Amino acid sequence: MSGEYQRPAASGGGLRLHLNENTAGCSPAVLETLRGLTRLDAAFYPDYDAAQHAVAAHFGVETDAVLLTNGLDEGILAVTAAAFRDRSGVPEAIGVVPAFDMYEVCTEALGGRLISVPFGPNFEFPLEAIKRARTPATRLLFLTNPHNPTGHRLPLGALRNLATDLEPVLVFVDEAYADFSGDTLIDRDTLDRQRSLVIGRTFAKAYGLAALRAGALIAHPDTLAPMRRVVPPYSVNAWAAAALPVALQDRVYRDWYIAQAAESRTLLTDACARLGLRTWPSAANFMLVHVGERAPALTRALADRGIHVRDRSADAGAEGCVRMTTGVVEHTRQLIAALEEELCAKPR
Repeated sequence: MSGEYQRPAASGGGLRLHLNENTAGCSPAVLETLRGLTRLDAAFYPDYDAAQHAVAAHFGVETDAVLLTNGLDEGILAVTAAAFRDRSGVPEAIGVVPAFDMYEVCTEALGGRLISVPFGPNFEFPLEAIKRARTPATRLLFLTNPHNPTGHRLPLGALRNLATDLEPVLVFVDEAYADFSGDTLIDRDTLDRQRSLVIGRTFAKAYGLAALRAGALIAHPDTLAPMRRVVPPYSVNAWAAAALPVALQDRVYRDWYIAQAAESRTLLTDACARLGLRTWPSAANFMLVHVGERAPALTRALADRGIHVRDRSADAGAEGCVRMTTGVVEHTRQLIAALEEELCAKPR
């Protein structure tokens, strides 16, 4: 990896099934709120009280256990900066692979080194290998639950025990897709007992706010203190601050999209079985599909049809794999039809 995030093409045309976005868009109530903002809202620095209280209430924690961030990417950067702040030599972070690129990007940007631990052959969680990878230079562990790009659930009990075993190493658990799995480490008792644990959440996936860049770090207030010194005072824009309370309040819309994602996962799993393609159980709004050496060609062929999926075949541990967003059912049906035509077509 180059140390720089390789941003996929994100053109507005066609079906965007390559970035794990909410392809239904945000709640209509959010759009109405955004339309009501004025010239002064653009001119004045935003107030975060309503958004802060809404996020804290949603997760059942105190307001000082929440730090709003400009997307979860800023949260990842802040966690890394806090972990590396008091260091001697080159600090290390541990991450499992394959994984979200930003963990390595932020580690290298702040002068650290990422130690990669591979999943097992069938993406088994490498619990013992993570423990063995710890060195005196280890400051941070990156985990994602459900995992990206596999969609696998990581057992909450194992994560809690791992955080305890690795203390005082900071353990960052990225819960970007937790709305779809229903699993979370966020509760007051866990945050109070495990002061080395930080949970990241984004409102891009289930709530459709990706373009507004709305995220949050959740941890014990003492744990968040060094991260508050990293995040600028007005990094979250006024539109995101206004949208967050409304998006969180519209549970009906969020639950509809989560149900769409669940049905889409079933449809795509069944279709891939018919087509002889291997999949793994996913608890997120995407699935990893093994297509072998055809992965780059299939990705290009689908793009020519206006359906964009993510080729992950160059990632260590994901050779031959393509990741496909499973959100709106109608979009998934279009994807399946295109897959059938491409994979079942007779050679010319």
